[in-house]
Amino acid sequence: MTLGGEDDQAAPSLRPQSLMFSFLGIYVLHRDIAVYSGSVIDVFARLGVSEEAVRSTLARMVKRNLLTRHRQGRKVYFGLTPHAVEVLEDGRRRVWETGAVNRDWDGTWTVVGFSIPDSRRSTRHDLRSRLIWDGFGLLQSGLWIAPGVKDVTDVLASLDLGDHVTVLTAKAFKPTEAADLVGKAFDIEQIAARYRAFLAQWDVPRPFPGAPDDLARQLLLHTDWLHLVRQDPHLPAEHLPRDWPAIQAERTFQTLAQRYEPPAAGIAATVLDTLPV
Repeated sequence: MTLGGEDDQAAPSLRPQSLMFSFLGIYVLHRDIAVYSGSVIDVFARLGVSEEAVRSTLARMVKRNLLTRHRQGRKVYFGLTPHAVEVLEDGRRRVWETGAVNRDWDGTWTVVGFSIPDSRRSTRHDLRSRLIWDGFGLLQSGLWIAPGVKDVTDVLASLDLGDHVTVLTAKAFKPTEAADLVGKAFDIEQIAARYRAFLAQWDVPRPFPGAPDDLARQLLLHTDWLHLVRQDPHLPAEHLPRDWPAIQAERTFQTLAQRYEPPAAGIAATVLDTLPV
């Protein structure tokens, strides 16, 4: 995706669906409206996303029970399903409530241990992927940990693992130190590198000068940030380097989000065609 001339910064490599979640979370969630597909296409054109890609994304999200169609005359409007509301609420909480820095950790870890036979390799792969997505790190073979108390019921529900999985909460006990667990189970440098990349993109005098307006910048910013915090296991701040880049990155996100909100909302009000639902 490009947003301007050769001298402009490159936009984040973001899928249309990721941008769509940001758009829906900002302009549709809790508003009791559906939005006309043509106006969604107009918004996404600002981001360099083609009409075909927008229509394909909307259709896929209907199939996944995330969007529902509403017809008025020859126009098709798209509204949120209850499932979409849950997904978008989770994203909102991660951005505005959980945040990027864990300053409230009480020393508790959620521990997931499993031993799954080779005949169910695909299930084992799915479980590992879901644990990583939910903020777990691999401590040692078959033993995963995450800071705080995590409800992994939804992670395990559809995998039918039965007695193959054990879930516990625990605290480190000498000679084990919490800082050692953080270092062993999580790639601290990789996490920090993602935040530094965000800062290089956004903590500059004029982020994305090639973007046509602040509505485009707002959607890029929110999508980039949500993608980042979703990958963050939310490790306890006390066991991270003092110059942890997530602190400055979060300040940057909040400052820019506040800056872009008024002009972006004004543009959206003129572009979006909505229907009460």
